[in-house]
Amino acid sequence: MPELPDVAVYVERTAVKTVGHALRALELRSAFVLRTAVPPASDLVGREVVGVRRLGKRVVLEFAAQPAMFLVIHLMIAGRLHWHAAERAVPRHALAVLRFDHGALVMTEAGTRKRASLHVVQGAGALDALDPKGLEPLVCSFDDFAKRLTAGNHTLKRALTDPRTLSGIGNSYSDEILHRARLSPLALTQALDSQALQRLYDAMREVLDEWTARLRDEAGDFPQKVSAFREGMAVHGRYGQPCPVCGAPVQRILYADNETNYCARCQTGGRVLADRALSRLLKASFPRDIDQLE
Repeated sequence: MPELPDVAVYVERTAVKTVGHALRALELRSAFVLRTAVPPASDLVGREVVGVRRLGKRVVLEFAAQPAMFLVIHLMIAGRLHWHAAERAVPRHALAVLRFDHGALVMTEAGTRKRASLHVVQGAGALDALDPKGLEPLVCSFDDFAKRLTAGNHTLKRALTDPRTLSGIGNSYSDEILHRARLSPLALTQALDSQALQRLYDAMREVLDEWTARLRDEAGDFPQKVSAFREGMAVHGRYGQPCPVCGAPVQRILYADNETNYCARCQTGGRVLADRALSRLLKASFPRDIDQLE
């Protein structure tokens, strides 16, 4: 799923392409992509884009109207945005196409699960209703961060990826943040001391800033290869490969459709965290310490 760094770059490049230009046509090529009926999506046609912003993991296009109208794009796990010059053909598998005089913003989704969506809303209140109200990681103060994080007693992995706690962080960057902070993904928020909270806050800002800058440099005219797995990540998607800090093999916890990656030596004091499926299978022979694996 595109997270804060990816979405931030999408927003920047989409703004360059669309702000100041009128939408000439909106083609909805999937019966599932539009999740709202009022106001009708056709009301956006002919209106000028006056701004593009990020709302959590969503890309929001603002159109000139009184009150303002918004097209909210939620890419979910497999959705992506592309820019096609006016003369370039749009792929058949596109979910939606926003056509302008000079080109088209194209929304696609890999797979068949149809999770990506569009919402058309009017007025600041309607847009606000779509906001989970998580803190913005790059602008919130340390005090606000600590207060929000410890309001409940959850694992750090859950807290970082909860959109009601923090805005725009998902599976990929939470792994990177926790590795940078040298904290276990299963540590409980209310068990952290002030030093651990400060490390987590600093790591969050460093990782998101660094990756946003890196992806901005790589994007060129428009992002082409948006992925949850990036060359240069420390642990995410690197199960079994050496940790760039200590060299120990990166570990994982599998659950549902996701996995958490971490370094046992850097983050859990050498303890290998139980993987529900594997530990149930191996039982007593499941390795409890990273040194048993090396």
